[in-house]
Amino acid sequence: MKIKLIITDIENFNIPVEGEYKIIKPNGDIHHCIGCFGCWVKTPGKCVIHDGYHETGVDMSKCTELIIISRCYYGSVSPFVKMVEDRAISYFHPDFVIRKGEMHHKRRYKNTITLSSHFYDENITDIEKETVRELLEANADNYDGVVKGIYFYKSVEELEGIVL
Repeated sequence: MKIKLIITDIENFNIPVEGEYKIIKPNGDIHHCIGCFGCWVKTPGKCVIHDGYHETGVDMSKCTELIIISRCYYGSVSPFVKMVEDRAISYFHPDFVIRKGEMHHKRRYKNTITLSSHFYDENITDIEKETVRELLEANADNYDGVVKGIYFYKSVEELEGIVL
C-alpha cells in the first residue's frame, strides 16, 4: 500500500491529495530535538518528547512517499519543517552503514521512500534552488531513498493548482 507523508508549514493546508496520506503541519507547540538519543535506546522508533510530533519516525516508516511543502529559507526548509525532520531521527537506527561510499545511519525500517519538495517564496534565487536540490539529494541518500521531484512556486496560492 502506498502512503504519502506530507510535512508542511502551511497551517490551513487545503491542497488536494490523491490516495492514502497523513499530513504533519503546525498544530500546537513543537519542541526541538534535544539530542538525548531516547528515540534510539529508550523508545526505539519514537521520540521521548510527547508533544504530538513524537511519532514522526513511525509515520515515516509507514510511508512510501515523503512530500515536503515549505517556504524557502536560504535554500532550505522553514524552521517548523526542520524541527519535524529533526524529530524524525528515530526513523534511523543508531548504527552506521556505507552507502555510495559515504557513511549513513542504518535503516530501521524496510520501506523505501521517494522524496519530493514544493518550495514557495516570491524571491527564491537560483543559488537557493541549487541548495534545495543538493539538500534533497543528500536527504534521499540519508533515507536510502530517491528524489521524485523538486518544485518551486512564487506563493502559497500557486500551490492551490496542484494535486499531490
